[in-house]
Amino acid sequence: MITAMLIILGIWFVSLFTGMPIYLSMALAGAAFVYVAGINPIAIPQKITKAADSFPLLAAPMYILMGSLMNSSGITVRIFRFATVCVGWWKGGLCHANILGSVIFAGMSGSAVADAGGIGIIEIKAMRDAGYDGETAAAITAASATIGPIIPPSLPMIIYGVSAETSIGGLFLGGVVPGLLMAVALMVMVRAIAIRKNLPRVPFPDLAEVGAAFRGAFWALMAPVVLFGGMMTGFFTATESAAVAAVYALVVGLFYADFKVRDIPRILLDTVETTGVLMALVMAASLLAYALSLSRLPQAFGAMLITWTDSGLVYMLMVAVLLLIVGCFMEAISAMLILIPILVPPAIALGIDPIQFGLVVVLTLMIGTITPPVGIVLFVTARVADLPFERVCRATMPFLIPLVAVLLAIIVWPSLTTALPALMK
Repeated sequence: MITAMLIILGIWFVSLFTGMPIYLSMALAGAAFVYVAGINPIAIPQKITKAADSFPLLAAPMYILMGSLMNSSGITVRIFRFATVCVGWWKGGLCHANILGSVIFAGMSGSAVADAGGIGIIEIKAMRDAGYDGETAAAITAASATIGPIIPPSLPMIIYGVSAETSIGGLFLGGVVPGLLMAVALMVMVRAIAIRKNLPRVPFPDLAEVGAAFRGAFWALMAPVVLFGGMMTGFFTATESAAVAAVYALVVGLFYADFKVRDIPRILLDTVETTGVLMALVMAASLLAYALSLSRLPQAFGAMLITWTDSGLVYMLMVAVLLLIVGCFMEAISAMLILIPILVPPAIALGIDPIQFGLVVVLTLMIGTITPPVGIVLFVTARVADLPFERVCRATMPFLIPLVAVLLAIIVWPSLTTALPALMK
């Protein structure tokens, strides 16, 4: 059975380079194993439909809707203005404002692509107008966008939590400290670059400017407070918080009058299209995971890894290297859906905390979104900045250093990801 599964996976991997949609290739690989193993074909529709019947997965379309509402409103402008008055007067000020703006926006969108394509448009234009070169603006935007899925809410964490049967609320809380560490690490890097390049800063704001920026962004700034407050007090669950977030984004957008009621059908249609793509991936991956479990390949792979090392630290370092390579060639959610059934069982057997392991997986794959050749955030940022993809890649490479440093930190010190969830319990 293992041999048959390996052959099917080999053919599936080759099919990825033919241009076949990844959800279709996963579904065909799973169906092929069902046929080869002589299993009743009725299992195929059963497993596919069962994957969609998941209460935690209901959060995904709601957070997608929230991101769409945020991107369609002027909330991004207000957030960046507030970030600028807070840190724009530092050396290389708009670079720091870019990072702080991504931290704030991360508490609402939960998506690196939404960050790069939403607030990133405002950030890059403002930085260029202030005299920054396009490559620096694009590189900072791409690197800071990776914070989006780490600071809750987070769509990749929802997918991981559903696939690995791990508490989504715990993952959300576990991402707070690593997300803030990413921001600090990027700001330290920016500080060094600002001194070397003599980057400009904005004038020190007076109290009137600070007050106006705070009032303008107040309701947007309250979104993370509402979500965290509701989850920590038990008023709603992590899944239910997605619906609260979507309604909150709608009310705030209408309150600011940044979009009209007539825009809502278009926003809903965009959300449905994005959700459809995501659900196709989830359902196809569920069938492939079913085939993998029947073949016992994950168990054999886990046993092999455990013979190499009985150290959880070494195992996570091996997984990080593997995912950094995979992230160069595959979109993050697709990679998670494929690899989680294989990587999680050995981690549990080695006593690794599932929340820590989930954060390692998500952060590693987010770093992959800004590495060529398939870095989707790089593509989005290059399009927004109207720059060649290759130039954006070269400019972004130095910012991998602080991000990898944070990844190593959460691998070495589990408490960075587990202390806050434990405290909230």
